[in-house]
Parts: sequence; structure tokens; C-alpha cells
Amino acid sequence: MSTTIIIIVSVVIFLLLLVSFYNQLVKLRNNRENAFADIDVQLKQRHDLIPQLLETVKGYMKHEEKVLINVTAARSGALNASTISEKIAAENQLTSALSGLNVAVEAYPDLKASSNFMQFQEEISDIENKLSAVRRFFNSSTKEYNNAVETFPSNVISGMFSFKKEPMFDLGVAQRKQLDEAPKISF
Repeated sequence: MSTTIIIIVSVVIFLLLLVSFYNQLVKLRNNRENAFADIDVQLKQRHDLIPQLLETVKGYMKHEEKVLINVTAARSGALNASTISEKIAAENQLTSALSGLNVAVEAYPDLKASSNFMQFQEEISDIENKLSAVRRFFNSSTKEYNNAVETFPSNVISGMFSFKKEPMFDLGVAQRKQLDEAPKISF
């Protein structure tokens, strides 16, 4: 009789632990997805501002058509991305294209003095700052989730229920390469 009780208690404890670890993994996955939803909100605002910024710039930058085409194509790619991994890659391309636009703008002092352009630049700068904050939160949520997926004993449960390690929202190869280079200063 006592052996049966020990077995039943052991099975119940095991099932409670299994349910607890599973629920924790689900909560962490949902927190990560919620964090990416916050990024999506900021990205939507960014994507909405880009056409307005480009229209303002077009009048000044007749000779920089390639830069404008790159930004437009990158924005389109970002809008059409469907998975989190695709969105991360597309947003990294858009960020690089916007950096190219900022470099091209330096050659147009009249454009930099335009109040419309300055307003759009400030709005995009504000959104970029917000994006930076929500990306940090997303990466923190992803790290917490990945730690749970990879550490014992929750890694056993994550393997049983197909929870897998997820990617961080990082700079991407092109921007990391730019950060490795020393800034060029000219007078």
C-alpha cells in the first residue's frame, strides 16, 4: 500500500513539475512575441514616415535617385516580411538604406535647412530612439526565453513540446561592419 502511495505521489509531483515548466515556457514565448509586437508598432510609424521624408527629399536630391530607390525597396521589403526572422533581416536592410540617405543629405545644405525635412528627421530620430528601447526589451525577453529553452530541466520539456531557441534582434552584418570602422572626420 505504501509503495503505491509513493508511486502516485511521485507521478503527481512529476506531472505538476511538467505542467509548471511548460507553462513557464509558454509565458516566456508570449512575452517575447509581445515584445516584438511593440517593435512592430514603432516600425509601422517608421514605415509611414519614410514616404513623407522621401517626398520632401526628392525635390532637392535630383541626382541621388539610387539612394531613394534603395530606401523605397528596403521599406517595401520590411513591409512584406512575415516572420520575426524575416522582419529582423528586412529592418536591418532598411536601417542601412536610411543611413545611406543620411549620408547623401549632407551634400544638400538647402535640404537640411528645410523645416519639413527637419520635422521628418526629428520624428524619425524619435522613432529610432523608441525602436532602440523596444529592441532592447525584445532582446531581453528573447534571452530569458532562450535561457529557459536551453537550461536543465526545462530544456527536456522544451524538447518534448518543440520550443526552440529564437534569434535576437541584432545590428546585422552591414551595420556591425560600419561600427568596426573608425569614423571619418574631415574639415
